[in-house]
Amino acid sequence: MGLYSLITGRRGPSGFGSASTAEEVTLGIDATNLTAIITGGTGGIGMETARVLSKRGVHVVIGARNMGAAENAKTEILRQNANARVTLLHLDLSSFKSIKAFVREFHALHLPLNLLINNAGVMFCPYQLSEDGIELQFATNHIGHFLLTNLLLDTMKNTAKSSGVEGRILNVSSVAHIYTYQEGIQFDSINDICSYSDKRAYGQSKLANILHANELSRQLQEEGVNITANSVHPGLILTNLFQHTALLMRFLKFFSFYLWKNIPQGAATTCYVALHPSVKGVTGKYFADCNEVTPSKLARDETLAQKLWDFSVKLINSVSKKNYLGFGDTT
Repeated sequence: MGLYSLITGRRGPSGFGSASTAEEVTLGIDATNLTAIITGGTGGIGMETARVLSKRGVHVVIGARNMGAAENAKTEILRQNANARVTLLHLDLSSFKSIKAFVREFHALHLPLNLLINNAGVMFCPYQLSEDGIELQFATNHIGHFLLTNLLLDTMKNTAKSSGVEGRILNVSSVAHIYTYQEGIQFDSINDICSYSDKRAYGQSKLANILHANELSRQLQEEGVNITANSVHPGLILTNLFQHTALLMRFLKFFSFYLWKNIPQGAATTCYVALHPSVKGVTGKYFADCNEVTPSKLARDETLAQKLWDFSVKLINSVSKKNYLGFGDTT
């Protein structure tokens, strides 16, 4: 799926392309027996993903930092679909404490978990550290989702085993993963303010999303678990993610309007990988415009993926007084 396909909307092998919408790629799919967690489902492509999944019958649990925005999103989803099942839980992915509380509250609902859509993120932030002392873009976009996924994994495994339905984990990455630091991930200087670049730090976190999904996929396959893990590039969409560079992005969009998608198109790839039957059994892949594509060389580096996994575990443990990856220990 190259530039020509992006501009023209030409459909790929999946039958969909850059012009396809989230509703189109899920048309006719009955997902009433599924439960999904979507992080950052209060606006933009996250909210559209939540809206379309709920329209197909999914019980959607939205993890949101801004609960006022979450209530507004739920109200709008219910306005369009009175039968939608939407649950709101507070979640700040830059905070281990918040992630742990979210998982505890989700477990208290006694719900199954079929789909985990790691969608939330921050972009091009000025240098700052999270409350746990980790560079904010890496903390929110990668480490937070890494921890959340690990704490929910047993629930997903139990759901897949008891229901016989394949579980699916999606990391929303970006084509920006190609624009990262030279070594890909700055393992030895993740918090270094002197070498910090807001653009490269974002690219680093998006590269980490792909590497995380790939290594998770490998481990799940090795374990023989009926859960897939993939990553997606939603496309260029002017959403609140660009709040730190809004004027620049609007300027660039004026000269490259043919490359940009609207929100229904931007949510299409996520919804396709989450629900479409043709993706059953497909794991460890990277999707754009609802088709499998090849990511960067660094994103395909299995050794780098394993190194990132180990680094992430050690980083979380090093800034915690107790092991938050304690296999379901969310007390």
